[in-house]
Amino acid sequence: MLWVKAFHLMAVVTWFAALFYLPRLFVYHAMCDDAAGRERFKIMERKLYRGIMTPSAAMVLLLGIWLMHYYSLEQLKAMHWLHVKLLLVLFLYVYHGVCGRIVKRFAVDNNQRSHQFYRWFNEVPVLILIAVIILAVVKPF
Repeated sequence: MLWVKAFHLMAVVTWFAALFYLPRLFVYHAMCDDAAGRERFKIMERKLYRGIMTPSAAMVLLLGIWLMHYYSLEQLKAMHWLHVKLLLVLFLYVYHGVCGRIVKRFAVDNNQRSHQFYRWFNEVPVLILIAVIILAVVKPF
């Protein structure tokens, strides 16, 4: 179980690195005013989303499910902190999907948001990370 947990945590770290960096790329892309720069951001966003972020998210999901198999159904029902954590993780997968839609919009030069929007958008996974870590480590309920 410890090996599965270790690889799960590695996947989480990789996924969060991408969740933090991709919206930062959106900030810079929204501010970019030259064609060469915009094309460079399109490549960076696509490769980060498809090559790192999505495979990491898949590994987080698969390894998380594997970890839950080590517990009985009664144990899982009693872990109320886990229910809240899983709800937050579900929200992260929605956020991940929204990032994918934004990548597609930028790819066809159809961004309609300002760099200020993306600055605020970039903070969402930070708040969720704080809550998830507190829930997983402290297990407050």
